[in-house]
Amino acid sequence: MRLFDFHRAPNPRRVRIFIAEKGIEVPVVEVDLFGMEQLTPEFRTINPGATVPVLETDEGTHLSECIAICRYLETLHPEPCLFGKGATAEAQVLMWNGIVEHEGFHAVAEILRNSSPGFKNRVFPGPQEIAQIPELIERGRKRSEQFFDRIEKRLLESQFIAGDSFSVADITLVTIVDFSDWVELDVRASRPGLERWYQRMAARPSMNA
Repeated sequence: MRLFDFHRAPNPRRVRIFIAEKGIEVPVVEVDLFGMEQLTPEFRTINPGATVPVLETDEGTHLSECIAICRYLETLHPEPCLFGKGATAEAQVLMWNGIVEHEGFHAVAEILRNSSPGFKNRVFPGPQEIAQIPELIERGRKRSEQFFDRIEKRLLESQFIAGDSFSVADITLVTIVDFSDWVELDVRASRPGLERWYQRMAARPSMNA
């Protein structure tokens, strides 16, 4: 088994944190996204979508989505449980993880990919050349603020984002809170629930993965 990674990117970090929480070791292969190594024919045979992370299983299967990788590792290493115990708890974890991914990550990414010179003509992952749309920056900011307002309300009533236990959904949220710093969104300053939750998360050793 090995993990194709790029240390600076938020999505691979999600998997590294998950692995650290499980207390397992997975060899890492660094893919240089700045050098466009993800677009080489060699890497695209591993993941045609040209993104990281990718987990290569011992059988040679390549898994390319964070939640699929984490669910695979959860099956192999069920403790500590990070997907919720029981049907309702697991469904809540998957629900909140989906909300954080689709409402949070995509909103922050919309700001970054339409503002950063590094994404000029590369606003989406993969080999296609697609131009930035500067008008989407403000939309992304509004979407992000709306998302974090929803998260604040949730964390004022729940210790963890998906319920009473730490889960993969908390890992996803941590990476998006930190990702928001890339676009100069100070999302914790006026949200005490989010700030308290974040400080508890930051104290976990896995967050340095």
